[in-house]
Amino acid sequence: MTKPRIGFIGLGLMGRAMVGCLQDAGYSLTVLGNRDRTGVEEAVSRGGTEAASAGALAEASDIVMLCVSTSAQVEGRIYGDDGVLAGVREGAVVIDFGTSLPGSTQKIAADMAAKGAIYLDAPLGRTPAHAKEGKLNIMCAGDEAAYQKVKPVLDVLGENVFHLGKTGNGHTIKLINNFFAMTTAMAMSEAFAMADAAGIDRTALFDVMAAGPNRSGMMEFIRNYAVDGKIDLAFSVENGAKDVGYYGTMADDLGRDSRMSRSTVAVLEEAKGTGDGSRMIPEMVDWMIKHLGDKA
Repeated sequence: MTKPRIGFIGLGLMGRAMVGCLQDAGYSLTVLGNRDRTGVEEAVSRGGTEAASAGALAEASDIVMLCVSTSAQVEGRIYGDDGVLAGVREGAVVIDFGTSLPGSTQKIAADMAAKGAIYLDAPLGRTPAHAKEGKLNIMCAGDEAAYQKVKPVLDVLGENVFHLGKTGNGHTIKLINNFFAMTTAMAMSEAFAMADAAGIDRTALFDVMAAGPNRSGMMEFIRNYAVDGKIDLAFSVENGAKDVGYYGTMADDLGRDSRMSRSTVAVLEEAKGTGDGSRMIPEMVDWMIKHLGDKA
């Protein structure tokens, strides 16, 4: 059976790992990058084709995949004279693997449907290393028939592939997940900083907290940096602030007031303001220690 032709937009660390995984599985790839050409050159060296524009990529593809950072970047690739929407073919499936605003996702899906194409939101869990091995978690939502059509491809990329219902549900669940994760990470970072201020051993604090129902993988990520100096959560403060900010926007769009996220995003934005946006989330332990005495 002939494999679908895939167009892939966004070849950062995650995107290039996903492209490599698909090429290893024998898929034909047309790619489009941004400023960093490393991923594009890797894909072309392995038989991929570089597109001149997002529209040209869509014209050449049965499945279009996007893996970019923000909703603004997604919309920038979708719309315009040379965008995906201009070139997409009837019956094609377009998949957004990023963490985007559900409202934007739903608008794009409606515009794609008007062209006879289907738009799926499929945000990711896990890391580029998992992507290279085809072991991502994929939270896909949208048209059931289109999901079943592309599921063999998603199964190449993901170890755990979920279908979560209507368009936007994938991005909604991802934002809820990341809000909770970042809130836990900020709380644990402050807990270690407060322990230092009180002269409490960090390991003793964690052992007590982890002996009860507080224990979680996110707590352990923060502990691994605080105690062992190990960063095994490669997720930046800037990305955390973006995702929790999107969660707050989503809550507003739903007519709801998210009290908890205001605190989390305020800390992350403050860290960005001190020039620490590129630091990894576990390093917020150091930031908390430095700024715990600051008064608003």
